[in-house]
Order: sequence, then C-alpha cells, then structure tokens
Amino acid sequence: MKFKAIVIGVSSGGITALKTLLPALPATFGIPVIIVQHLAFNSGDYWIEHLNEACEINIKEADEKEKIEKGMVYIAPPNYHLLIETDQTFSLSIDEKVNHARPSIDVLFESAAETFNQHLIGIVLTGLNNDGALGLKKIKEYGGTTIVQDPSTAESDIMPLSAIALSPVDYILPLNKISDLLIQLEHQL
Repeated sequence: MKFKAIVIGVSSGGITALKTLLPALPATFGIPVIIVQHLAFNSGDYWIEHLNEACEINIKEADEKEKIEKGMVYIAPPNYHLLIETDQTFSLSIDEKVNHARPSIDVLFESAAETFNQHLIGIVLTGLNNDGALGLKKIKEYGGTTIVQDPSTAESDIMPLSAIALSPVDYILPLNKISDLLIQLEHQL
C-alpha cells in the first residue's frame, strides 16, 4: 500500500462535511484516517457516536500513545493538539493554541508529514480560518498527496481558499467526490 495515513482538517461546517465523506468509505478501507475538527473545549463525543452509527468504518477519539491502526478513523480530542510520533503513535499536547485553535490542523499535519513523508494524504475541508494551509504545504514539500475541498462546495470557504493560495495542491474536488478518490488512492502501488 502506497499510503500509510490520511489526515483531515476541518472547522466550521465540518460535522456536516464529515457526515458526507466518512459514510462513503467501505468497511474494508484500510488507510487510517486522522481528523482535527475545531470544537469548543467542552464538546462531548455525541457527534463521534453519531458518525459511528452512520459509518461502516470504526471511529474513535485518539488516545495518548495509542498505536495507529489500519481501518480506523481517529478524532483529535477537544482542547488537545494531536501529534503523530515517529513510531506511529499519538501524542497529545496542551501547548499554546495555534491559529487560535487547540487542536490545530497545522500541528497534526506537520507532525504527520515528518512521520509519513510521501506515504501521506492531507485533506483540507470547510472552515473559517487559515488553519491547515501551512500544514498542507508541508505535506506537499515532504512528497505527500494533497486534496482540498472545492471552495464552492464548502459551507465556509476560507480554509480551502487559504490552502489553495499558499501552495499548489494535487486535487481540488467537490466534497462528494473526495471519498471516491480516497478509495482509488488506497489501491495505488
């Protein structure tokens, strides 16, 4: 398998976007998916339970030192930066906010780029700030594949537009076409 992980950054409008993207992935989808969704620090996990009910793949909140496994979707816990260590485990941090956010998309993307290099897919979806743009640029610099939601299909187009403006991206797609591409990319050698 060419790809070892997929990282997704999403903010305003994200839960709706994830309810489109994730249920379209089959139970056999093998690439781990790691998501930063900007949420309030006191958000519960009800929405993760709701996604689990709608999806064939397993979705859970990431835990400290947890090993990244194939076929799983991991969500960054509220109020913690989520990082990927070189041994492909998670690390949680309460360092200062980045781009006014904790968890920060850039923090996840940058650590993932350093760990997975060209074996990483980075995706920026809907959102109201520029979090994710620098991280997606780093993924591209490390040889990874980059995808941005077509801004015209985003509930909030600032994050997709920021990512596109900062660095060339491999794919700009409507939200409902991204899962099809991921399924294709999974089978690339």
